Amino acid sequence: MTTYARAVRALLAGTTIAALSFAATAAFAQSKIAVITPYLAQPGTQFYVEAFQAAAEGKDWDVNVIDTAGDVAAVISRIEDMVTQNVDAIVINVDPSQVAAGLQVAKDAGIPVIGMDAGSDPLLVTNVTSNGYAMAAETSTYVADRIHGEGNVVMFVFEAFPPVQVRGVVADAVFGNFADIKVLDHVTPDVSDGGIADSRAKMEAILTANPEPGSIKAVWAAWDQPALGALQAIEAAGRGGEGIVITGIDANPQAREAIAAGGNFEATVAQDFAGIGTAAADAVTRVLAGEEIKQGVIYVPTKLITAANAAE
Repeated sequence: MTTYARAVRALLAGTTIAALSFAATAAFAQSKIAVITPYLAQPGTQFYVEAFQAAAEGKDWDVNVIDTAGDVAAVISRIEDMVTQNVDAIVINVDPSQVAAGLQVAKDAGIPVIGMDAGSDPLLVTNVTSNGYAMAAETSTYVADRIHGEGNVVMFVFEAFPPVQVRGVVADAVFGNFADIKVLDHVTPDVSDGGIADSRAKMEAILTANPEPGSIKAVWAAWDQPALGALQAIEAAGRGGEGIVITGIDANPQAREAIAAGGNFEATVAQDFAGIGTAAADAVTRVLAGEEIKQGVIYVPTKLITAANAAE
C-alpha cells in the first residue's frame, strides 16, 4: 500500500484531529523507493540505476540504492529490511527465483516489487527489460553467417541471471541448427570484478588447449565483459590475425571502442539502458498511482552495433 493510499485510509477511518493531522502529513510525505542489486559493478546495471535516479528527480521520491556487491543471498535480507522500513516500492535487478523468500515478504506486506532487467516471476508486478531472445538470435546468427556455418565456437554464458541465461539458450539453438558448427565450450566467468579478467584467463586456457590456427572460429558472449576479456586473450596470444569473430551484448563504451577499431570484436547489441531505467521508474509511478499493470514483461527496443555505427 502506498503512502498516499495509507493516508487516504487514515482520513476515511480517523475521527480525531490527531489522526487527521497525521494522515494529512503522510499524504504529502515523500514516497520511499528502494533499488536493490548485487550487480552494481556491471556497467549495464550502473546505467539502469543512473537512469532510474534521473527519472526519479522531481517526483518527490526518496530513492535508496542498495548494492550487495555480488552477494545474491543478501538481497533477501535487504528486501526484508526495506519491508521493515515500510518503503512504498522496491525495484530489483537480480534473478527473482533466487530471492523468492524476500519477494514473498514484500508481497505479504503489500509492497510492490518491479524488476529492472531481472526476470519474470509471479511475485513481481512486472519486469522491464530488453528482449534477450531477440538479442541473442541477432548476434548468434551474425556469428554463424560470418563463419559461413562451420567451425568451433566458444560461448560465454551466465545461467544464474535469467536475462542473460535466455541468451545462451537461444544462441545454443541457433548454433545447433548448423551441422558444421561445434560449440567447443560453455564458459561461465567469475563476475565479481566485472567479468573481464576471469574471462581473459579462461579464454587464455582455451587458446592454449587449441593452438592450431583456425581451431577456434568465433567467440559468442552473452554480454560485453567476457567478449572484451576474450579479445584481450586473443590479442595477447598473438592470434588476432586468425580472424576469430567476437560478439557481445550491451554495447558498453569499451565494446563500442573495440568494435570501432576494426579488430576481432565485430558486433554487439545496444540495449537502451537509459530506457530501461526510465521505463522502470514509469512502472513505479503507475503502481504508486494505483494502476494495475497487466504486462508481465515490458520490453525496451535494442539495436545491432557493428563498425558501421559503433561511433554513434
